Amino acid sequence: MKIENRTELKEYRTECQKRQRAKCRVLICGGTGCLAGGSDKIYQKMLELTKNDGNVSVEFGAEIAHTKVMKSGCHGFCEMGPLVRIEPHNYLYIKVSPDDCEEIYQKTICEGKSIERLLYHMDGQVYASQEEIPFYAKQTRLVLKNCGHIDADHIEGAMVVGAYSALEKALFEMTPESVIDMIYESNLRGRGGAGFRTGRKWKQVASQKEKIRYVVCNGDEGDPGAFMDRSIMEGDPHRMIEGMMIAAYAVQAQEGYIYVRAEYPLAIQRLETAIHQAEEIGILGDHILGTNFSFRLHINRGAGAFVCGEGSALTASIEGKRGMPRVKPPRTVQQGLWAKPTVLNNVETYANVPMIIQNGAEWYLGIGTPESPGTKAFALTGNVRNTGLIEVPMGITLREVIYDIGGGIQNGKKFKAVQIGGPSGGCLTEKQLDSKMDFDSLAKIGAMIGSGGLVIMDENTCMVEVARFFMSFTQRESCGKCVPCREGTKRMLEILERIVAGNGKPTDIDELRELADMIESTALCGLGKSAPKPVISTLNAFAEEYREHIEDKKCKTGVCTNLRQFQIDLDICKGCSKCARNCPAGAIEGELKSPYHINQEKCIKCGACMEQCPFKAISVAR
Repeated sequence: MKIENRTELKEYRTECQKRQRAKCRVLICGGTGCLAGGSDKIYQKMLELTKNDGNVSVEFGAEIAHTKVMKSGCHGFCEMGPLVRIEPHNYLYIKVSPDDCEEIYQKTICEGKSIERLLYHMDGQVYASQEEIPFYAKQTRLVLKNCGHIDADHIEGAMVVGAYSALEKALFEMTPESVIDMIYESNLRGRGGAGFRTGRKWKQVASQKEKIRYVVCNGDEGDPGAFMDRSIMEGDPHRMIEGMMIAAYAVQAQEGYIYVRAEYPLAIQRLETAIHQAEEIGILGDHILGTNFSFRLHINRGAGAFVCGEGSALTASIEGKRGMPRVKPPRTVQQGLWAKPTVLNNVETYANVPMIIQNGAEWYLGIGTPESPGTKAFALTGNVRNTGLIEVPMGITLREVIYDIGGGIQNGKKFKAVQIGGPSGGCLTEKQLDSKMDFDSLAKIGAMIGSGGLVIMDENTCMVEVARFFMSFTQRESCGKCVPCREGTKRMLEILERIVAGNGKPTDIDELRELADMIESTALCGLGKSAPKPVISTLNAFAEEYREHIEDKKCKTGVCTNLRQFQIDLDICKGCSKCARNCPAGAIEGELKSPYHINQEKCIKCGACMEQCPFKAISVAR
């Protein structure tokens, strides 16, 4: 069917609501993480078990399915996957396997009872419903509201929760100018990292004399450990598409492009399905809902270059050229895709647009902070008890995220630092745990939100190695166009590799700072300018660790293999000789039944002795 006017859209939404009604809904996480853990087998097994429950009954004149089994998008609690949510009870079953399916069917679907061993447990407490789990209870899920709660493969599920109602409002109740004004007044800032005001960008495109304009979505998301945009594309693709359509209406564009990493095959598949379904019913295409507005969407697969997250490199890649940044001005809003005015925002930014149009700028300004309103999605990873995808109001503190939502540091370890903003961000320490997480507050302390990566590190993390890891990434991903980034990052990486190998020089710290200053001042694009941030932030906060590596030739965490020093606790050693017998260098000396000792000159730092000691008498010297 083709929806040709506003009335038919309302009728279609009503039909979707009727068809989606069910006494019991089984939502099996179909996000990339849970699929990797075998959720597809769980989905097939539940379909098989409930095949006779697909019949309908009539209640108050409406047909209601007994059981609906659906594949949802990411629920967010990735560490606990595969995840299964059972409604209307709102049970969230964690770490489910196909072997659990029959018990779920018999006890929960048929009898309505929970299975306690599959529920989330923390500090002796069992959480019966998903909403009670601290990981979810402390969040404000707006952009991610539907992820994990609707069928990610069918437009009907999105329609039931209001998809395209904001587009309907924009087309029939607002002018393009009033749409832009509302986005501007809401102070929505780009969620891709720079935090540029979205309404201002749209105004600049709309004011250009050139009438051929484009809307582009940056779904490249290249930061290590980041998967916010991927989860939106996989779990609620119609929300992002609707945001792009509203942007297109606002600036009077007729063509849009979604640039997605080729490493996101499931996101691409879900987007292709969503676009096809929207075209089939007439939401996308010519004369949408009987209006003069026409819009078509295309998907471009990126080759995985980190630099293609930069606007001018991204548009060059769509055009079939090598993805490399160019000198600005002109900016993308003036000459972007095919040298035409272009609105370029990331997935999360577009996903915010429909709810702003639906609820108004004032509503949006009531969330977060005045200068950074709304929420932000973060990928919470590293040495924290609860990892996964979270969404919180702007202005929340790091302490709240790490301890209230993340559950604190794993294994009772002490918090050491958090890398925020990916390779372009910086490290924050315990002194900054109460810092507010918004664009301006983080900028004041030398960090940035970036796309939303949060890597938590405990006391056993070597900060010099962390700096080396991120510099290795940015150096490898440098496009090579400008000398400061191409050669400067290479030189910084060489110095860091020398330090962690135990060959650091007294002049290395000064040289790292000089190189960082040069790159920040002269690199061509924003990615190059921010490349030294992890090094500078770790140098500022953990200077003593650098000095230990360089002067004392010691890594107290034991991470840097060449700088480890093993020691034997004479009070624990029983003289069994197992360590000496397994040492490949013959570095452990002593007599049977008497404490042994390690000859540091012979020791090759392999750690075989510590692995073999049955009494745990051997440790890394701190």
